[in-house]
Amino acid sequence: MNTKELLKRRKMLMRMVGHKGVAIIPSAKSVPRNRDVDHIFRQDSDFLYLTGFEEPNALALLLPDKGGDQYILFCRERDVEQEIWNGYREGLEGAKKNYFANKAYAISQMDEILPRLLSDRERIFYPMGRDASFDSKVINWVKQSRGSYQAAKHTMHELRSLDYLLHDMRLYKSRSEVSLMRKAAKVSISAHQRAMQACKPGMHEYEVEAELLYEFKKAGCVPAYPSIVGGGSNACILHYIENSQMLNDGELLLIDAGAEYQGYASDITRTFPINGVFSKIQREVYELVLEAQIAAIRKVKPGNHWNDPHQEAVKVLTKGLVSLGLLKGKPAKLIRDEEYRQFYMHRTGHWLGLDVHDVGDYRFDEEWRLLEPGMTLTVEPGLYLARAKGVPKCFWNMGIRIEDDVLVTKDGNQVITEKLTRDPDEIETLMAATVH
Repeated sequence: MNTKELLKRRKMLMRMVGHKGVAIIPSAKSVPRNRDVDHIFRQDSDFLYLTGFEEPNALALLLPDKGGDQYILFCRERDVEQEIWNGYREGLEGAKKNYFANKAYAISQMDEILPRLLSDRERIFYPMGRDASFDSKVINWVKQSRGSYQAAKHTMHELRSLDYLLHDMRLYKSRSEVSLMRKAAKVSISAHQRAMQACKPGMHEYEVEAELLYEFKKAGCVPAYPSIVGGGSNACILHYIENSQMLNDGELLLIDAGAEYQGYASDITRTFPINGVFSKIQREVYELVLEAQIAAIRKVKPGNHWNDPHQEAVKVLTKGLVSLGLLKGKPAKLIRDEEYRQFYMHRTGHWLGLDVHDVGDYRFDEEWRLLEPGMTLTVEPGLYLARAKGVPKCFWNMGIRIEDDVLVTKDGNQVITEKLTRDPDEIETLMAATVH
């Protein structure tokens, strides 16, 4: 990550915390997968955003001060034997030299040193309520600081959640962040194209998933989330990740998959015919979802509310469901009564960044947030026509979602993932091309 930008983020947060406050940010922990094996480590997004440090068992402390701000990093010490087994550690010197901490201490000294560092602070900001064991640690440090350092200049009395300050910072993407997201998007586009060209009847969903993973890993990326590769009826399960079934001729395949690059996520969904050619009814429903997405993207611009793209998608989808005979009545009343939710039950997007469902408030005091330049979100309408009473058989087991990543700009928006075609004719042409 950009060193100057990390410094800028820490300074900005320290200004908000104030010289009588302190911010405490813990790293992620290693998580056991099974006996003697951990899940692949992924750093906590808040910690990564402020430090760029990618080791577990660490803690960052930001101490604003008129005499000079302090950034302190607690981390693991160098350990030659452990490094033989598990890889290189930065250690205390690396924390200062490579990550520009003003001071570095061994994580084993945390309980001894923290109370002293907190003793003259009036406000502590930390990720309150996310981890009960960490909440207890903070409370114990507070008690110790009060009991052992009576001569402190200030009596610290206030615990505050860090999320409100830090997550609002993270919502506005800088140029360097957008650049990383573009890289993740570029890799995801290649992966989806590869999957479309590889797909054919008789394959299994996991074989198509393997094509995605190949492109991710080849480009130095990891999946931003478990890939959804759902054929036929599985496309009607919103969070389907088993990816185990055979792909059948005449059905559609929905792929929701995105690469993560240097912590930043992309998130793309495409739906296409397994045999490479849309049937008449498949094309009708697909074009309705595409129309809804295009209309929703037009609503992504500064000054519009967060909810405007969703409302626009719902209008288009509801009107189209009436035309298809799947809903009966006047669209305005159907929308008021939320009848469309039988076929479209989720929101039209979410924030995107270091987390695929990124941080940031959607509402303030019952009012939808206004969109502003630098915000990045997904736009992903869909229709899910499962086998059900009242649904004509020609629609059964048809799940269609189209999702792209959209940056709010000064003059409107930019679709970061626009180079991955959504046009049904172009999808058919791409699938007919030579594989790889």
